[in-house]
Order: sequence, then C-alpha cells, then structure tokens
Amino acid sequence: MRRITLIVVILALYGTGMAAEAPSPSCPSGKDYTLAIHGGAGVILKENMTDKRESAYRKSLSKSLGLGGQMLEEGYSALDAVQFVVMALENDPKFNAGKGAVFSAAGKNELDAAIMDGRDRNAGAVSSVTTIKNPIVLARAVMENSRHVMFQGQGAEDFAKEHGIEQVDPKYFYTKRRYDQMKRKVKANKVKKHSFLDTAETKYGTVGAVAKDGCGNLAAATSTGGLTGKEFGRVGDTPIIGAGTYADNRYCAVSATGTGEFFIRAGVARDICSRREYLGESIAQSSNHVIHKTLTDMKGDGGVVAIDEQGNYSFAFNTPGMYRGANKGGKTLIEIFDAK
Repeated sequence: MRRITLIVVILALYGTGMAAEAPSPSCPSGKDYTLAIHGGAGVILKENMTDKRESAYRKSLSKSLGLGGQMLEEGYSALDAVQFVVMALENDPKFNAGKGAVFSAAGKNELDAAIMDGRDRNAGAVSSVTTIKNPIVLARAVMENSRHVMFQGQGAEDFAKEHGIEQVDPKYFYTKRRYDQMKRKVKANKVKKHSFLDTAETKYGTVGAVAKDGCGNLAAATSTGGLTGKEFGRVGDTPIIGAGTYADNRYCAVSATGTGEFFIRAGVARDICSRREYLGESIAQSSNHVIHKTLTDMKGDGGVVAIDEQGNYSFAFNTPGMYRGANKGGKTLIEIFDAK
C-alpha cells in the first residue's frame, strides 16, 4: 500500500467533515512495530465453516492488518493505528461492531467502545450508543476532549454532536443475519429464562487491536455490539478500562473478547499487565494464566490479544477459535481456529 493510497484510505475512513483531523506520522518509520488484532472468540469450528466464509474472514483480517501495519511502518502512532484498524473492522458487517453489530432484545444496536494510550494511561470509552457510525472515534474524542473517561447513551451522542463525530440513522447498523439471530434468541428466552449468555452465536464478533509503534509506545482499542438479545441496557467489558481494554507502556496492551461479565469480575486486561509488573512474567505467560486459569476457573470464556513493551505479542483464548492476526515488522500471521 503506497503512501498516497494510505492517506486516501485514512481520509475515507474518517469521512467528509473530519479530514482536517486526520492524523499524520509522528514516529520513526521502519520495521520496529507490532500490531495484533482480533475479531472475536467463541465456538468457531473448522467443520462448521465453509471455505468461502473462512476465506472472507481471512481477507478482512488481512486487510485490517495491512492498513495498521502500513500506518506503523510509515511512522503513525500506535494510538492512530489501533483506532483506524478498529474503524475498518467496525465498517465490516462480518464482525459484531459498528455495521453488523448484534441486536438487543429491544431490537436495537447498542454499541460500546474504548481506547487507551499507554504513554500516560489516558483512556476514553462510550457505551450504549445507537447513532455513532464509528464508536471508537467517539471513544478517542472522549479521551482527548473531555475530563472524563466514559460517556453513555444519549449523553455520549450529545457529546458526539458537539464534536462533529459522524452520526447515522440506526438503520445503518442493520444486517439480516444479526436481526434473525436476535429473533431466535428472544424466542429461546421465553422458554429458558435468562439464557441470553448461553448460546454460541452470542459469544463472538467483538473487534480489537493492540500496537507498539516506532516510538516505543503502546495502545489498545476495542469495539463491540455486545451480546445478542442483551436486556435492560446491559454493558459488557469492552468499555470498562482494565476489564476489556488496557494499555501501559511499561508492561503491556490488551484487548479482550468474550462473555464480558467474567472479564469485568476478573479485571482481565489489567490483571495481565499486573502479572507482568509484579511477577515478571512474559506476555504469553501472563495472558495464558489469566485466560486459562483465572477466567476458566470462573467458567468464563473468551480471549485476548496482548503485546508487551518489547513488541512481543500473544493470543490467549479458551474457546474453540478466535479470529486473530498479527503483523510484527511486516511479518504477518492470520489464524482462526485453535492451533492445538
């Protein structure tokens, strides 16, 4: 992807009216970067996926990795890279974020997102927004243009309007696949009360990215539509700093996906960094312990992508699969199923 093409892609993602705020490179260019992404974890089995569908997911992951990797190679910051990677995934209806997000039991797309800067541990998050085309853009605006960390619902959308964040008709998020999933889930709930956490289809699709840039800085970003058929304004781990999203230049950056209630209760993202801080574990050791011991012992499921201050990355998940990929200095890897 040549530089001029990259700029065009960035401006296209931002949309008209925000081009003046599009980022520019601020770090040394070159190969000293790492990017890791996910598109959700869950019951993702090879035998249940057609070759055509698998190819489509791999293509989407590859495209996002290419965008983020090119940004980092040309000197854009980790913060910019994770934001734009997540924006691209939010715009892809295959994933449960932005366009293609799941529906709540009330028949709405209620979106959550968070972003965190490892340099100073500043963070921004939004929850339960229904008209924001790219919730991750609003999360960053909250981080940079307010004294708060999280806005929710109508307040978040009012803030978006004040800051020129692109808003759309809620119909924009509709996909028939997600709407049909919600209808089946609501019907099942009438038979088995409070079953909305139980089915495989509700547990994947959240998107996220972590990166280390040429300046040595870390960042993390996550976006989701939550759980299919969620009730009563439920909010999961994605916008909760320390649960589904966390970044600290000294230790790690983490983006999570799974059944958020357990990630909140365990403080998964922060715990992974804490184990590196206090026990000196590698990023693979800390992420695997938290996912395969702490989370699994609580009977929670899901996974994380994580990187450390040296640019080492780790995938950890206790489900049959996780849409995931990494780009370390131009060397890319894309995986979907459990490698075991």
